[in-house]
Amino acid sequence: MTELDRLTALFDALGADADARDWAESEVEEGLPQLARYRLLRTVWQDVEAWSTAAPRWVDAYRADGAAADAVDRALAAGLAPDDLGTLAREIAKETAFGVLRALADPVDGSLPAEVEARLPGWRLAELDAEGEPTGRHLDALHEDFAELEPKGAAG
Repeated sequence: MTELDRLTALFDALGADADARDWAESEVEEGLPQLARYRLLRTVWQDVEAWSTAAPRWVDAYRADGAAADAVDRALAAGLAPDDLGTLAREIAKETAFGVLRALADPVDGSLPAEVEARLPGWRLAELDAEGEPTGRHLDALHEDFAELEPKGAAG
């Protein structure tokens, strides 16, 4: 089995479907950490999606003991269904995730004076191998692929 075949199989297992080979080729030919990138973005989307798919569960949990219990009760009393709250929560989670991924690529947002921002540290995500050791490759500009990996048939 070639490295391309091995990576394609891993992308398939993660749900890349028709795009699995393209992601694998990009990693093999360009040396980019595409498997780590895809895995992270898939994980973020799973968390975003859970806000809508698990809405009845989290709505009940918030009503029983949550910081937003009163707001959830008011929304339900106003006629919103748990699925409506789930759709809203999903969109908020999606925008928040995109904002965090964008900030990873460019932490300078203009909210501070330029001379302060110029002295602040940045950050990056590093790929680790299966043993937890750094590979030396970094995941950059994750926000650029975020929307592309939105689950098929998802709201929004």
